[in-house]
Order: sequence, then C-alpha cells, then structure tokens
Amino acid sequence: MGSIAQTVESILGTSQVTAWEALAAPLKSAAAAAIAQDAHPDCVAFPKTPEELAAVVTCAQQNRWRLLPCGHGSKLTWGARVTSADLVISTQYLNQVIEHAEGDLTVTVQAGVSFATLQSQLLQTRQFLAIDPAYPDRATLGGIVATRDTGSLRQRFGGIRDMLIGLSFVRYDGQMAKAGGRVVKYVAGDDLMKLMTGSFGTLGLLTQLTLRTYPQQETSQTVVLTGPAEAIQTLVASVLQSSLTPIAMDLLSAGLLPPGNVAELGLALQFQSIDAGVAEQVERLQAIAQPHKLTSQTLTEQADADFWPTLNRTLFPPSEAAIALGKLGILPAQAVNLLTFLESTLAPGTWQARIHAASGIGTLRLSTEGNTGQQVQTVRSHCQAAGGYLNLLEAPPEWKAQLDVWGIDAATQMMMMRLREQFDPQAQLSPGRLG
Repeated sequence: MGSIAQTVESILGTSQVTAWEALAAPLKSAAAAAIAQDAHPDCVAFPKTPEELAAVVTCAQQNRWRLLPCGHGSKLTWGARVTSADLVISTQYLNQVIEHAEGDLTVTVQAGVSFATLQSQLLQTRQFLAIDPAYPDRATLGGIVATRDTGSLRQRFGGIRDMLIGLSFVRYDGQMAKAGGRVVKYVAGDDLMKLMTGSFGTLGLLTQLTLRTYPQQETSQTVVLTGPAEAIQTLVASVLQSSLTPIAMDLLSAGLLPPGNVAELGLALQFQSIDAGVAEQVERLQAIAQPHKLTSQTLTEQADADFWPTLNRTLFPPSEAAIALGKLGILPAQAVNLLTFLESTLAPGTWQARIHAASGIGTLRLSTEGNTGQQVQTVRSHCQAAGGYLNLLEAPPEWKAQLDVWGIDAATQMMMMRLREQFDPQAQLSPGRLG
C-alpha cells in the first residue's frame, strides 16, 4: 500500500480505505477507464461523514494530490478522461436520508444516497422524485446532480436543477460551503447551485442535497404513436400547441420502437393524473393524431410501468464496452430532422436515439462496431449548424483521444477556465474532465 493510502488511513481508518489492487469491479474498471494516464490511483477513500470528507480533501490540498470524486461510479467514465488522479474519493457511504418534509414536498439527503433507495422510500408516502436517470439502481443523487442527468420526466417537471433547492459541498481546500436552503421559497445561492449542477466533480465535492418531491398520481397511461417522419413532426407541433399536459413526451428512433414495428419514427407520451383526467387526455390525443393516420398503441398498468424503464435500459446498458453515448441538444423544431439525418449517416441497426420533444435534449446510443468517431463528428457538425450540440459522454479511449469530447466553443472554454481558477486554483479536482 502506498504512502497516500497510509496517510488517508490515518484520517479515516483502515476499513475506509481500499488499495487500488484490492478494489472490486465495477468501480475499479470505471475509475481506470476515466483516467487518461496508464498510472492508476494509489487507493480509494470512503468517508462516512462530511467532516471526514473535508479532512481528506484538506490533506489532499496540502499534498497537491489530484482527486477523482465519485459516488458508485456509474457515470464516472462520462465526458473527457481526467489527465491523472492520485486518489479516488467515493461518497457512497454518505448515504443518509436526513429529512423528508412530507408536507413541504422536500427531501434532504446526503450525496451518496442512491436514486433507487430514495425513490423506494418516497413511494411509501406516495411521493416521488421526478427524474428518471441513467443506471437508476446505482446512480447516486450527487452523481445525478454533477452530471445533470434528468431523463424523460423533464417534459413536465423540468431538469434536475429545477428540483434542487439547496446543496452543501466541500471546496478544493477542504472548507465546507452551502447554497440555498431546505424550503422551496428560499432562493439565496441560486447561481452557485446552477454552477454545481453539471460540473462533473470539477468545482467541489457534493455532500448534501435538498430536492423537491411530487405527489404520486392515481393513474398512468402511455400512448406510443408511430409512422412517417413528416406525420410525426406535424403531430409534435400540434401537441405542443395544445393544452395536453404529458409528463413525458419523447421522439424515438425506429430502433427504440416496440418489437415488430417498422415505422420510421415514434412519439411516446405518458399521462398521469386521476382516472378521468388521464382518460380525457388520451382521448384528446387520439383525436389530434387521427388525421395523421398514425399507428397508435395505448399502454396501461404493468405495460405502462415497464415501458419507460425498458427504454432507459436500452439507451444505457449496464456494462457494454462496444458502445458510445452522446448527449444531444437541438432546437425542438429540428428534432425530427436530426433523427432523419442520423438514419442517413449512421450504420443501419447500430444506433438508437431519443429526443425530448419539448426541450430538444436527447441521447444517442451507437455501437462502435460499424461506426467511427468521424461519424460522431459529422453528427455534431449537423447539430451545431442547427444551433445545437453533441457531447460525447461514453466512448472508447481512442475515440475520446481523437475527438473534442465536449465540442465547446473558445469563448465558453475561457469562461469555464476562469471558473475553475476560482473554485480550484490548483487544478486538483478531476483535472482535465471539462477539457
């Protein structure tokens, strides 16, 4: 065991430090893939309190150790690879639900609480957290905020930042800081919370979060409409201009449609409310869709409950080396055109894409067998020409070596560099993660 591990052991104790050689998968494989250099970290630290975390970060700052923060590591490989890391710090043992204020519809948790654990606890009180992140069984709330991972429910509830009321974090020098509060009306610290959301562990280490919750609805149904691209585009415009209020509304490529479907594109909408409200919304949707002669399928009960998690698992398989994942952004009016462009650019049968119809944010999953990094660049160029973007989240090391993972313009890069200099002047937190 190296000197770093011995020093961290003196702070945390031997049971909370694991040497790199003894680290188990999947965290070990994720950490190795997240680091560009061949040299591996000395060890992984598992603090159990914010004070322990702060003590380790203080020691790291004094010794100029480069840190790689994570939770369970489910999204540790997303984005640019860090240039190097001397120590991995996992928050997975900061896993306490501190307070669930049922009447205020808020919950305060430590950053290492897993999404699945919290959701299960909230559902006991008929409340829920209105996100559907990638890898829900392993993803921690801190990791979800750090990667700005929301999912299809942003159609009705907005992004993860819209649900974040307050947070606490440890700065690069080990000092603890916080923004926001525990009640919805508290607005101080808004800018700091925006900065920490999507910061990928480069501005601080999250320790505690306060989030909005929502009441669980009585009934849920999903309608899947499929057909030609032109008809789907017209339908999307009609629905967005209507008074319908789906909680999810996703454009789906052919590869994500139910088995046996041969349509070009699909549109999936989920409605939740009281029985009569859902029935009325579905009936009105069918009336809007009827002139377009689309194929319609209504999913209820278990079929409805299974549809969206299955869609999530298809786009984010638990561990599959030969895939690349991209986060897309496009003007909503250009979303169908983008899906059509993907069909003509990528190898048939090797990709799937989902775009949230109202925001234009989406996910592209493609096999690296039959596609190349150059094709990803072609897709990015198409998005940028239409006022959008493509971030390469997951990809083989050789792809990330030859491509600009984030595709950020020079002015934005300069702004991000200045932020990093203020929050992490020694460039010790996830160095190189944001380019």
